[in-house]
Amino acid sequence: MRLSHLAVLICLLATAGCAVAPLQTEVRPDRDTSGAEAEERMRARVHTELAAGYFELGNMSVALEEANIALRADPAYSPAYNIAGLIYSALREDRLAEQNFLQALRINALDSDSNNNYGWFLCQRKREAESIKYFFAALRNPLYQYPDRTYVNAGLCARRQGDLAGAEQHFLSALKLRPTHPQALYQAADLAYARGDYAVAKQHLQRLTQVAQASAEVLWLGLRIERRLGDRNSEESYAHRLRSNFPDSQEARALLAGEYE
Repeated sequence: MRLSHLAVLICLLATAGCAVAPLQTEVRPDRDTSGAEAEERMRARVHTELAAGYFELGNMSVALEEANIALRADPAYSPAYNIAGLIYSALREDRLAEQNFLQALRINALDSDSNNNYGWFLCQRKREAESIKYFFAALRNPLYQYPDRTYVNAGLCARRQGDLAGAEQHFLSALKLRPTHPQALYQAADLAYARGDYAVAKQHLQRLTQVAQASAEVLWLGLRIERRLGDRNSEESYAHRLRSNFPDSQEARALLAGEYE
C-alpha cells in the first residue's frame, strides 16, 4: 500500500466514528505526467509521501525529518511545504506552520490541498473569517478529488462564526457530493434540530447510523429528536443504548439529570 493511500485510510478510520472531530485532508504530492521527472523532484516526492505517512501515524519527528529531506532535494516542491505546514501546526509551531503553508501557495496558488489545509489552520486559530476564502479557493479547482471534506471544514468554520445558515448549506453541499459523509450527516442533523425541523434532523441521523457506529453524541441527538417528535419507544431505545454503551459519558449524565437541552 502506498503511504499516500495509507494516509487516506488512517484519516477515514479516525473520523468515521466521530461526529465532530475535524477531518484532516490527505496530502497528495504533485505528479510529473511527462514521464521525465527530474531526480531532485522524484526524491522530493518520495520523501514527501514518507513525511505524509509518518504524520498520519503521529510520528512527528520522523515526519519533519522527511519533509526537510524533501525540501533540500527540491526547494520548489510545494507539497513538501504543505506537509511541513501540517506538521508544524500539529506541533503548535504556528509561525513556522503559516510560513510553510504560504510558501506552498506562493509556489502553487491553485493547489487545493494547501488551500484547504491552510484554511483549516486559520479556523483552528480562531481566524475563521480569513479561512473561508482558502476553502473557496480549494473548491474552485474542478480536478480536486475531495471537495466534500473542504465543504465540511467550511461548514465547521462558518458554524464557529455563528453563521448557522451558511454552515448548513456547506454541509448539504458535502452531502450532495458524498451522501454518506458521517460528519456532514451529523452536523446537518444537529443544525436541523437546532432550527426545529425535527423530521429532517431524523432523516439525516438515520442515514448516519447506517454508515457509522453511533457515538454517545449521536445517540443523544437521536434521543432528543425522538423526544421532540413524541416517539417514546424510539426515545427509550436511544436512551437504553446510551446508558448501556456509554454509561460514563457526559450525555448519559445529562440523561440521568433530565437535562435535554
